[in-house]
Amino acid sequence: MTRAVFLLSVVLVSALASAQPLAAQDLVIANARIITGTGQVIEQGSIIVRSGRIDSVVTGPALAKGAKVIDAKGMTAIAGFIDGHRHIIGGDAQRYLKEQAPDRMREFLEAGYTTLLSGGGAAEPVLELKKRIDSGQLKGPRIIPSAPLNLANATPDAAREGIRRIAAMGIKFTGEINVNAFKGDARQFEALAAAADEGKKVGVQVAVHAVSVPAMLAAVKAGVPKLVHTPHFQWMTADDAKAVKDAGVQVLSCVGFGAPVFEVFNTDNVPTFRDGGKWPDAILDGEGRGREAGYKPVNGRTLWDGGVVYGYATDTNYLPLKGLSQELRVLNLMFSPIDLITIMGQNSATWIDMSKELGTLEAGKLADIVLLAGNPLEGYWNLMTAKIVIKGGEVVVDKWQR
Repeated sequence: MTRAVFLLSVVLVSALASAQPLAAQDLVIANARIITGTGQVIEQGSIIVRSGRIDSVVTGPALAKGAKVIDAKGMTAIAGFIDGHRHIIGGDAQRYLKEQAPDRMREFLEAGYTTLLSGGGAAEPVLELKKRIDSGQLKGPRIIPSAPLNLANATPDAAREGIRRIAAMGIKFTGEINVNAFKGDARQFEALAAAADEGKKVGVQVAVHAVSVPAMLAAVKAGVPKLVHTPHFQWMTADDAKAVKDAGVQVLSCVGFGAPVFEVFNTDNVPTFRDGGKWPDAILDGEGRGREAGYKPVNGRTLWDGGVVYGYATDTNYLPLKGLSQELRVLNLMFSPIDLITIMGQNSATWIDMSKELGTLEAGKLADIVLLAGNPLEGYWNLMTAKIVIKGGEVVVDKWQR
């Protein structure tokens, strides 16, 4: 072998190695307040991580030979954040992937997100983003793609074929299907029922955006397994919530829909709707005076009290910390701090079908861990103080001043 060929081989091997994901570390997170997400709070404890998974969670100190020790004194450990319905790539997808993806993905990690489920748009760019993250070319949260399914004027056979195409792409979720516009058209709900039935056969979860209570109940009757919005038109009853619970349907929050947005589209303390239009005038199909800001969180509480699995989602493309703030401050109206931990962790992991891997700090689960500077049990705002973020045993963010 010539020297030139040898050197080229070294360069190629080095390049391939650098494209691989960083190996998960063996870690001991010591001296942390640990909120496991199962109802247990350990005021001072340790988490041992081995090979990317949580080995044990204990009260007091712990030792693990050869493991890196993170002294988390003064910090609170909770499970990595999951957004079950996030619009990840907006605008020009190729430009996003070429120019913006590294910064945008870093911002998600820094906010505490370790898993995102794409809420809509074309599947191919999100699949490419996932590929880059999974291969180690890019550092970012775990990406779960979805694919669009257009049921406007679709026959049941066409709906089934659409689901089979999604399954053939290796995708497990549809993007949001808006049933609010169906307005009681029986043919549309026949197509939705066919899609849901086919999805059960081929492993594709049909996710529906049902913005009114009648639309929600119609979607439940059609057999859909996932709802991506709490209804923001009309008040729900306990019987409505029972119908959702009895059908085993899971719901995401997205409660920030109708509440005024601040400091996203301007810095002048002017309230806007979620798209930057004037609030409340620009609320999509709004009833007037921002009633939707009340329907959403109250209906969310009704679902929760009815025993429905109620998870977390922002349904935005805002910068991650801004979206987190908007959703949490509205959820805070109706839910306790410990409820918020359950919503963001265990329930969201269930909604994305990863409850065996994510959502709580328990032995055997993937080591997705956020270390917060504040105590979220003292206020939701402390959920926005991520300092160290660990994804699958790899420290991906470290902003803690030691």
